[in-house]
Amino acid sequence: MKIAEIELSGRFCDWLLDQWNMMNSVNCQKTSEWRRDMPSVAGLGHVGIYTNDLFKMRDFYSRVMGLEITDEETEDRGIVFMSSKPDEEHHEFVLMKGRDVPEGAKMVQQISFYVDTLGDLKQFHSVFKDESVRIERTVSHGNAFGMYALDPEGNTIEVYYRTGFPVPQPCADPVNLEDSEESLLDQARSRIPA
Repeated sequence: MKIAEIELSGRFCDWLLDQWNMMNSVNCQKTSEWRRDMPSVAGLGHVGIYTNDLFKMRDFYSRVMGLEITDEETEDRGIVFMSSKPDEEHHEFVLMKGRDVPEGAKMVQQISFYVDTLGDLKQFHSVFKDESVRIERTVSHGNAFGMYALDPEGNTIEVYYRTGFPVPQPCADPVNLEDSEESLLDQARSRIPA
């Protein structure tokens, strides 16, 4: 099915349309004008998850992942507020006691954290290995490199670096993050359509 022209508004719709155009080799029209009758999400504020062992998860996300604890009340409510940018956002991530699901139940598809450089991603790879964090896979999505691992309660987390390369998705080529940055970027660049 080919769509000749679509007119959408809002930043999310423009992004979605860019993805559609790349995947389907079409050029649908978009407008950057906002419709007054249609609100638009400006960004994701924070994610909160329930936990069985609040202190183990608090340790992992603060010590291993480097999130700063901005507030917490661990006795009664059992809640920890965390942020990677506490001067800008009080909390981006929240842990709360009270996870009540059968062992092994999947509650979260993934929690993703981005880094500013490929070197940072490679450093997280080393930290995860040193901390015996179970790394599930490391891949090139072409437009990003992702490392998927499990937190102490088995939730999938992703740490990723955005390359900015216009590679259609899905794409998940296995990579070795111990390879040189140049080699990794060459591999991702090779997936850019001609």
